[in-house]
Amino acid sequence: MIAAIREFANRLLGRGDATITVPSFDGALKANQVLEAAETLLECEAPEDIASDGRSLLIADGARLLRWAGSSPTEIRRFARPISALAMLPSGGLAVAIGGTEVHIYDTITTKTPVSTFTGELRAVNALAPAGDGALIATDGSSSYEVGDWARDLMELGETGRVFRLDPRTQTMQQLAGGLRYAFGAVANGNDVLVSESWRHRLISIAPGGTRTVALGHLPVYPSRLAPAHGGGFWLTAFVARTQLVEFVLREPAYRRRMIAEIEPDYWVAPRLRSGQSFKEPLQGAHIKTMGVMKPWAPPRSYGLVIRLGADGLPRYSLHSRADGVNHGIVAAVEFGGDLVMIAKGPGRVLRLPLATLGQEVLP
Repeated sequence: MIAAIREFANRLLGRGDATITVPSFDGALKANQVLEAAETLLECEAPEDIASDGRSLLIADGARLLRWAGSSPTEIRRFARPISALAMLPSGGLAVAIGGTEVHIYDTITTKTPVSTFTGELRAVNALAPAGDGALIATDGSSSYEVGDWARDLMELGETGRVFRLDPRTQTMQQLAGGLRYAFGAVANGNDVLVSESWRHRLISIAPGGTRTVALGHLPVYPSRLAPAHGGGFWLTAFVARTQLVEFVLREPAYRRRMIAEIEPDYWVAPRLRSGQSFKEPLQGAHIKTMGVMKPWAPPRSYGLVIRLGADGLPRYSLHSRADGVNHGIVAAVEFGGDLVMIAKGPGRVLRLPLATLGQEVLP
């Protein structure tokens, strides 16, 4: 009863979950254009995820699994459906999510036959990460929609995301958490699991007993995949940014129902991985060009962002591609050979930045 009264008061006064305000890019998240200066390592048709064990760099490009071999990619194998997530295991093995509904585990990178396969209730597996005990952590973004239908899940206020622990030794699958508003990305953090809960704009820490605590909240973006960083801490990607217009639409159920029913998904008032490709895209205030110039500080329909988190889970610095940039939709970032390698899914690029040059303007 008290919760219902609080929710009514929040909607009436525009407070709490009913507010449409968006935190600003400030402090460690201060905007820059570092990602626009990144080297394009490779252009792909449908890049989705990357993984590395320090010796090999693997790239998921649609249904193809590629290995970067110094100056060019080599195709290792091709699957029947697109790859939705990758992880290299400490044992030298490989985990691959296929179409969001299956997870295959291989002894080695080149092995053709999986030693373990997990299916069943999986619907939208979008990230995989090794656990410390030989198991695998998998985030299942939504149990209602497929892995590529994330915008619909956002517009329908989806809260069916889950986190699983997959154990190839016992062939068991254990749900660690459910009821998440789009789980997209996880990493082992000691005995806990750090998970991106995208539609709540936060990272949560899940203890072995299932207890959840907010590790980092009130982000101005929708967080996605995580990866360990050298020296401690993590790399956190953000595949899209928040805007007040989208926040307003999310609080207007009648408008959203009509928009979903009557308008093509590409033209919804919703964040996208790329923008500026059609005059049919919805206008977003200052996002309109002024005198033929796109303002970098305009409210973005698409955005590129990677955040360096410290061992305490707090942001240290960030790398941006702003509204007037093109390297948007950053969905994965890993360290490899002294570089930070990233996937900009919007333009279909694999990017590279030297680690030694990052964060130099940020005070310790």
